Amino acid sequence: MLHVRARRWINYLGISYLAISYRGISYLGICGLALLATAGCTIASSPGTPVPPSAEVLPPDARTLAYGGTTTEVLRNPEMAGKIRLLFGPDWTGGQLTPGAAAYFEQGGPVRMLRIGGTDYIAVTGCMPNSCDTRRVLLLIEDGGSRLFARLDEGGFAHYYGYGSGGVMKDTAPRIVDSGFNALYYRSGSAYPTSRS
Repeated sequence: MLHVRARRWINYLGISYLAISYRGISYLGICGLALLATAGCTIASSPGTPVPPSAEVLPPDARTLAYGGTTTEVLRNPEMAGKIRLLFGPDWTGGQLTPGAAAYFEQGGPVRMLRIGGTDYIAVTGCMPNSCDTRRVLLLIEDGGSRLFARLDEGGFAHYYGYGSGGVMKDTAPRIVDSGFNALYYRSGSAYPTSRS
């Protein structure tokens, strides 16, 4: 194996190149990783950034099935159907080139109960068949059905939605839904359906 020292110029076909040793590349790589790790550890969140509310998965009870036991039943529930469509607005049906939010519920997951920041929510999950890892949706229905929140993951982009009065603000939906997403997806394993083969 050819091993050349750093800073040795090689003349090949009349053109000079700076040769760097394999050992030198290794040292540079290790130093670069160390710098990235150090920089990542020292970055603090900006002052005034709201702390995400704590979230936990609750055992199922009668409230979990208040609007239906499956994703399809919840979407067709007479009390919820109109609110869900209003929540997503024009994104419910989509356009000619993009599927609407309704397509993200085609493959439904289990209906669960969450407590986020002291408030209980019914969690309804779904995904597009054959794309469950990248195209999924989480719908949260506040206990009583007055407020709804949603997160739609579209192949690397997250879209947030909020419906209802009293505290449905631009920054409220992401914090609430992300806390629910973390409780379902990271702490208790994936609550989303698996892709069909």
